[in-house]
Amino acid sequence: MERVFVTRSLPGTALDELRQTGYRVDVWPEFLAPPREVLLERVRGAAGLITMLEDRVDAELMDAAGPGLKVIAQYAVGLDNIDLEAAKKRGIVVTHTPGVLTDATADLAFALLAAAARRVVEGHDYVRRGEWKTWHPELLLGPELHGATVGVVGFGRIGQAFAHRARGFEMKVLYTSRRPKPEAEAALAAERVELDELLARADFVSLHTPLTPETHRLMNAERLARMKEGAVLVNTARGKVVDTEALLDALEHGPLFAAGLDVTDPEPLPAGHPLSRHPRVVVTPHIGSAGHATRLHMAEMVARDVLAVLQGRPPRYPATPA
Repeated sequence: MERVFVTRSLPGTALDELRQTGYRVDVWPEFLAPPREVLLERVRGAAGLITMLEDRVDAELMDAAGPGLKVIAQYAVGLDNIDLEAAKKRGIVVTHTPGVLTDATADLAFALLAAAARRVVEGHDYVRRGEWKTWHPELLLGPELHGATVGVVGFGRIGQAFAHRARGFEMKVLYTSRRPKPEAEAALAAERVELDELLARADFVSLHTPLTPETHRLMNAERLARMKEGAVLVNTARGKVVDTEALLDALEHGPLFAAGLDVTDPEPLPAGHPLSRHPRVVVTPHIGSAGHATRLHMAEMVARDVLAVLQGRPPRYPATPA
């Protein structure tokens, strides 16, 4: 009986299909990721592997699994934790979950934008501390969304879905991408500009770019300094796209008014980290895709692609050629 190792429990009943088809499904039962030495041991002899972003899936791990490993299914869109070349050399198919989490992530990005700008968490804490004594004209003022200019860095599925939400607030949309997106431009009344111009003009900047060598710390001290005075930065992409120390400096000394972050560097944030304590930073624990329907669908996608590969069929969502 071939075995599939899953590095965390998944919501719903998607794994039951693998069990019912005759595969042994071995699920790591703890909330935290398996330690590296445990992961190397538990993958041994597995034919299939379902991984999360926190798992480092490199040549060492693939070799520990042995020559019977046929498929690695990533429970995420991003693949920066997986050595795709090493998988290709070993004939291992890699799959992921594109498309399904577009709307859930765009929803959260816009929620972070609104919460950071309108100081929702600050206001909530203010009430909970018992400090709400009266209404005052200068209490918790923040930038308004309606009619503002938003810059979208990375104009793929999620970036465009985010821009669609911004248009509902009659926001002017600027975007950067490697190639023009004429259809999206027309649909969203969006304007393609270079990154420096976007940073200078946008009241809000939302990051939707994958993590690559080119985007690592894309938002460094120099670029953060180019942002418009009083701007708000939102990041639902990858934590390492932003230089954390430079971000804190830009919040303290300008030009940033606030930030909304679903991803951080480091991730997770250690207890007491300056980002988690900053009054004008809203941080969520990487929950961009954490809608009920989205997470259930992601589980179905990885389980069915593992089943497909193990049964000799092409997967539906390959990250490398099957």
